[in-house]
Amino acid sequence: MRADTWQAVDVPSPQTLDEPDRRLVAGWAADCAERVLAVFEAEAPDEPRARDGVERARRFARGELDAASQIRDRFIAGRAAQAAASPAGKAAARAAGQASGVAHMGAHALGAAAFAALAAELAAPGRGGRDESIWQLAHMSEPVQAALRRLPLLGEDRSGPLGPGLLASGALGAHIERIQAALAQR
Repeated sequence: MRADTWQAVDVPSPQTLDEPDRRLVAGWAADCAERVLAVFEAEAPDEPRARDGVERARRFARGELDAASQIRDRFIAGRAAQAAASPAGKAAARAAGQASGVAHMGAHALGAAAFAALAAELAAPGRGGRDESIWQLAHMSEPVQAALRRLPLLGEDRSGPLGPGLLASGALGAHIERIQAALAQR
């Protein structure tokens, strides 16, 4: 089924997760994005959209915001990447954008983690991405792990961010595959 027909027949994408699971993984995604937010803010200290995206993800996780309002605003934080000068700064802003998108689709949590790891690697080549991956896996609660295990493997479903496209390729895809492999072993 094409991704744009999921909503037409009112069948959720397997990448969506139910709302309680999205709230769980939104907190973890916000934590991942916040760890690299300083990389972005060093380049664009007067640009509030990335930090706002992380805060909105946290507020959604706590139940303070509804999914509908966050679905409408999910792209705002990612647009902050235009204010960054470096690839690391852009990746950090995109991590915030992915975190804010979790209210819409749970799979964006893996996007937030992947962009955070990419930002860390670009900011500290040779160790940043590896260190970030270790931190991300160590800071997943059991409920977050269980929710993320419910997502299809990267490339198995075309109806969301884990389908073919940006998150499925290069360093981003490799990071998501590492997370999913680690989750399968737990």
